[in-house]
This record gives sequence, structure tokens and C-alpha cells, in this order.
Amino acid sequence: MKDVRLKSDEARLVRMARALGNPLRLRLLRYMVANPQCITGDLVQFSGLAQSTVSQHLKVLRQAGWVNGEVAGPATCYCLDPQAMGWFADEIQRLSKGWSQICCPPSPAAKMNVEVMR
Repeated sequence: MKDVRLKSDEARLVRMARALGNPLRLRLLRYMVANPQCITGDLVQFSGLAQSTVSQHLKVLRQAGWVNGEVAGPATCYCLDPQAMGWFADEIQRLSKGWSQICCPPSPAAKMNVEVMR
């Protein structure tokens, strides 16, 4: 596959989207939206997974720019980065602006999947 050079904003969008490619990381983000200022232990209890597993997922989310972590005594307090959340939402909205002009209608199978999901 040919190497594609991305602009910095494109690379950031790819990094953030990849981080959401794991269902647990998506669930952790949703939990943090509902429960700001999460301590690692809260996230471990919520997920039901080992602390080391949750920490590894939080590391990926931090590297992607989704969350910030601050040492609070013996624990680390994690919170969402509101600027990153807003930036990502704006980028996705920009991508979706031309969707009403899609040239190919959805296949019958795709229509059925959408109807089943409702």
C-alpha cells in the first residue's frame, strides 16, 4: 500500500478515530462524559477489567488527545479534553456536509440493515 502523507489535522483525526475503534475505549469516553473527573479506580470498577488493562486503554485515549490525566495523590484523575471533543465534532460535521449529494443510492441490503437497527 502506498504511503499517504497526511496534514496535521488529518493525522489528528485519524489518531482520534482509531482510539475509538475499540469498544471499551468508546465506553470509557461515554462514562467520562456522564461522570467528569474520573479516578482510575472508578473506571476499573465500571469496566470490570483489571486496572492494568484499563490503564493501557486510558494511555491510548491520552495519546490520541481524548483525555487528560492528573496525578491526585496515589491515583490519577482523568477527564475529557473539551477542546478535543469540540474539534473532533467539528471535523465530523465538515465531513458530513456533502452527504445529501451522494451519487449512489444505498443497496437494498443496506436499507434493510438500517431498518433492522431502528
